[in-house]
Amino acid sequence: MTSESRLLLLDTASLYYRAYFGVKESSPAADGTPTNAIRGLSDMIATLVTRFEPTHLVCCWDNDWRPAFRTDAIPTYKSHRLIEGTTDKEDAPEDLNVQVPLLRRVIESVGIPVIGSDGYEADDVIGTYTAQYAGRVAVDVVTGDRDLFQLIDDAAPVRVIYTAKAGVRDAEVLTQSSLHERYGVPTGAAYADMATLRGDTSDGLPGVKGIGDKTAAALIETYGTLAGVRAAVDNGNPEIKGARRKNLEAASDYLDVAPKVVKVADDAPLPNIPVTLPREIADPATLEELIAAYGIENSVGRLLSALRLQR
Repeated sequence: MTSESRLLLLDTASLYYRAYFGVKESSPAADGTPTNAIRGLSDMIATLVTRFEPTHLVCCWDNDWRPAFRTDAIPTYKSHRLIEGTTDKEDAPEDLNVQVPLLRRVIESVGIPVIGSDGYEADDVIGTYTAQYAGRVAVDVVTGDRDLFQLIDDAAPVRVIYTAKAGVRDAEVLTQSSLHERYGVPTGAAYADMATLRGDTSDGLPGVKGIGDKTAAALIETYGTLAGVRAAVDNGNPEIKGARRKNLEAASDYLDVAPKVVKVADDAPLPNIPVTLPREIADPATLEELIAAYGIENSVGRLLSALRLQR
């Protein structure tokens, strides 16, 4: 690998959810199957490949969106997203659910690796690939999820291509200076410590009562790490007093387990397969069948063009 090599890691679910809600359904298949997420995701990947010119590309997949190692630690983790009466089924639009296996077949037929790991989320797949490749190639993580800000590392280098505010076409490129400007923390690791203190209601993580972004960042700045904050509390540091001390002490059990929930894994089992851009369509026959059945020729064509693949 050369200094010009770039690995683009896609938080695939983040992108296809955005496609589903952002692309108007105006072209369902002949049998009525919706196709907006399929078309939108294909166009998004084409846009990202054209803009960032990766040499390596992976669509990272949620084999388990509520891994046991996280729910065992904090049972409320993503519990508000469950279909009532279930323990593992996510409440998602049915018009999207029917498209997910189809869009995966399209991506795989083109030749882009779709990689998940049993018992892990896509975030963990991203974290593991980042650990494997950072320092050897530049790594760009594409997501609309703040959780992955913890991977930002200028030295590696690892950036986050953040889609939540401006979409894919005008996605923000976030580095350590972005973290410092937005949150007052210097590194991705410091962001993870701050996020643990703050919590995240969208993931069912309570955080420490009374501590938001600014207070959490100030504590990390003063004491260096979450472990440093906790040591200051345990050692009776007089600068941590009043309600803040009481809230940190009351959150001790949460803080014992939260880091393993917040931090992405870097050791998820992954297949040993090439992740370089495809040089030819992996399964032309299946791709042609999908194009014909679902009327997605234009979007797939744009993806193939971005990848410089010929039908």
